[in-house]
Amino acid sequence: MWVSPAMTVLVVGGAGYIGSVTVRALVRAGRDVVVFDDLSTGFREAVPAGVGFVHGSTHDAGAIERAVSSHRVDVVVHFAAKKAAGESMVQPGRYFAENVAGSNTLFEALVRSGVHRVVFSSSAAVYGNATLLPISEETPKHPENPYGESKLIVEQMLRWYDTCHALRSVSLRYFNAAGATDDGEVGEDFAQSTNLVPVLMKSVLGRRGPLEIFGTDYPTRDGTAIRDYVHVEDLAAGHVKAVEYLERGGASTAVNLGTSRGSSVWEILHAAESVIGAPVPHVTAPRRPGDAVELYADISRARALLRWEPVRDIRAIMESEWKWRQRRPDGFAVPHQ
Repeated sequence: MWVSPAMTVLVVGGAGYIGSVTVRALVRAGRDVVVFDDLSTGFREAVPAGVGFVHGSTHDAGAIERAVSSHRVDVVVHFAAKKAAGESMVQPGRYFAENVAGSNTLFEALVRSGVHRVVFSSSAAVYGNATLLPISEETPKHPENPYGESKLIVEQMLRWYDTCHALRSVSLRYFNAAGATDDGEVGEDFAQSTNLVPVLMKSVLGRRGPLEIFGTDYPTRDGTAIRDYVHVEDLAAGHVKAVEYLERGGASTAVNLGTSRGSSVWEILHAAESVIGAPVPHVTAPRRPGDAVELYADISRARALLRWEPVRDIRAIMESEWKWRQRRPDGFAVPHQ
């Protein structure tokens, strides 16, 4: 693996869930890393000891330019965004202001600073409820909410920044990120997600009522909806691979990060019960309008271009998640006991 010793990676939003796990992966890969974060949803404690930290916003071009200059930044990994799809339906303006306008200020500052490589944290939400499976990068894009639309707009912006300013980028379209670091030291805060795995853990820990299983009559192998869950450590490795791809001279592209297979809601619940050794409190409920039957990724491009392959399964997701919840049941929001 080729690494220039002079290169520093600026991780924007590196105090958040996937960002902080990626920071650790970059450090393990021998990179000099600096985190740039406004701590609006991230936590300073999530940034590893010894990693530089700059408190700043993507709306502050001067702060970005100073960070790039003072730390000799050559590549940026951009996570900073609001990410709750449901909230985006209530506050669309906030999502376009933060995710789109903030990204534009960031990219302008990078161009002025002479940075020409960006890895962007995108989402499978750009596809909406696709019906042709598996979902490839060429699948039509029909976002179902302002969150997904904001990610797609930023991807389109990056295409023009490449054309006009030679800012090359990889947009990584995650499917369902889940789990914690393998050692259980860093994971997702309950307040930051409404996804199945953290909601399930809330039910297990008595932070909410029983887990609702929405729909048990889908045309799937067990009647529940199927999604592609990818371990956060594997996602972090994908960002390292994307940085290396750009350093090899790779062209701007968008890449799915998933597992190429789906897991049903029942399978997730049973995996959790196997790891925890106790039942998950749950009730069944009717399908929710708009929920897709089955969504999972085609990751052929990730294998070919990034030389990336996920290595952890659903049980590994649950084992790491359970370690994290036992150590920090309320995440970084409450001091460690």
